[in-house]
Amino acid sequence: MTAPATTYGIDVLAFGPHPDDVELFCGGLLASLAARGHRTGIVDLTRGEKSSRGTLESRAEETQAASRALGLAHRENLELPDGWVSPWAGFDTPEPERARTAAVTRVVEALRRLRPELVLVPWEKERHPDHEATSALVTRALFFAGVRKFDAEPTAEPFTPRQVLYYPLRHLAEPSFIVDVSSVYERKLAAVHCYASQVLPRPEAPPTLVGSPLSLSSLEARDRFYGAQIGVTHGEPYVVREALSVTDPVDHFRRNSFARPLFFPARS
Repeated sequence: MTAPATTYGIDVLAFGPHPDDVELFCGGLLASLAARGHRTGIVDLTRGEKSSRGTLESRAEETQAASRALGLAHRENLELPDGWVSPWAGFDTPEPERARTAAVTRVVEALRRLRPELVLVPWEKERHPDHEATSALVTRALFFAGVRKFDAEPTAEPFTPRQVLYYPLRHLAEPSFIVDVSSVYERKLAAVHCYASQVLPRPEAPPTLVGSPLSLSSLEARDRFYGAQIGVTHGEPYVVREALSVTDPVDHFRRNSFARPLFFPARS
């Protein structure tokens, strides 16, 4: 008996630790896919309440503006505690009501409800503890979203996306592939600039990495670095943990022709 085909909902769903992380590091891909007619969305795990700059109200307004700039079809916030993102949150208690709000359960419920065809997750090696924890949390939830007996929303059917892509943030990971985002790069920058409280230098504001004078120029240098590897002006790197299958290499490279790279990165 043939298994029933998976019914998908939203086309692409990106998970971010804090509002602005997705825009900074995979906003180009989301803008590009939205421009192609795909329904894209973001799930922020926290509200960024421990940020040294801005307020919850200003961050929420910035997030709404950035969502419009990227052309998102959906955005929500799971309101997990900033600074304490963990795949184990809520599992240290025998109380059913508290356990039901465990972080992994919240993510499983979002996956089963939205049923994304493609999922974007932060890469596992990062500078910020919440970023690494988000990678572990969402990876764990992706597994349990497909387990029928996992205790989540009872009306939601088990679900497994078609593919999962990991996006590096500050860590320079070896990419499985690089997406050309040159044509939508201004839209990505517009979304990033929506977070003025976070990314723009302010003499009176506390010093932060993302708000430093070199932050935005470093971001563009990163995207130019990856773009140069595929012969374009701007690119974003993505990591796939499984081997990718290509049925017809000739057709694949006809549809995805690449200019000669501007340089060849050193290999270890």
